[in-house]
Amino acid sequence: MRRRSVPAAMLLALLAAAPLRAHDFWIEPSTFRPAAPAQIRVALRVGQDFRGDPVPRDDRKITRFVAVGPGGEASIPGLPGTDPAGFARLDRPGLYVLGYRSGRSPIELEAEKFEKYLADEGLEQVSRERARRGETGKPGKEVYSRCAKSLVAAGGGASEGFDRVLGFTLELVPQRLPRVGDLPVELLYEGKPLSGALVVAMNQADPTTKISARSDRNGRVVLKLPRSGVWLVKAVHMIPAPADAGADWESLWASLTFEISS
Repeated sequence: MRRRSVPAAMLLALLAAAPLRAHDFWIEPSTFRPAAPAQIRVALRVGQDFRGDPVPRDDRKITRFVAVGPGGEASIPGLPGTDPAGFARLDRPGLYVLGYRSGRSPIELEAEKFEKYLADEGLEQVSRERARRGETGKPGKEVYSRCAKSLVAAGGGASEGFDRVLGFTLELVPQRLPRVGDLPVELLYEGKPLSGALVVAMNQADPTTKISARSDRNGRVVLKLPRSGVWLVKAVHMIPAPADAGADWESLWASLTFEISS
């Protein structure tokens, strides 16, 4: 997955041309299984159905961008306005969790597109609340933020650390090392299990075939992953926006990427 750095102006033009429904955001490392020690490229992507455009590094939006592994936590540095967004140095063998947390960004969608987005992301409770308020025909004013993670196994044979909790506001935490078959995942909101959320998994080789389930009262789902390859797991949670947000709703987007070897 070798990529050249792309100028910020070109990246911003690509993002502006992307469809409004391209909500998904994820971390795409240059490899999920580097040697150790190694330095890997850490790219950010935004798109739909696991097909994405580059997201250039913007330090104004980053609240935390880290690699957490056997030696502790280290920031992921990078050059402003470039793709990849950062470079992670993995000095010791083991499993690393790459994490990206953004600040809020505003967006406004016309009523029909907003309602479609709520339905697509399993946010029917928000649609019902809008109907109760008589706001179904009104545009959706929202602020959103990202809580993305990726699992990288450096040096081979890593079996511990997959369930590290980074303390993101919304966070997907696998309950075992991902492999073909059942993958239990816990969804946390402000550190506590979140029930009733739609959790979706898709494979990069066949992203239109989605595996999904609602989190139970313990915030857990079991995703039945039928094949090896690179996977994206995602979830969205929406709440009324705080008074200082200048919006009606606040959404948090959690994602987790990893590779299952064949």
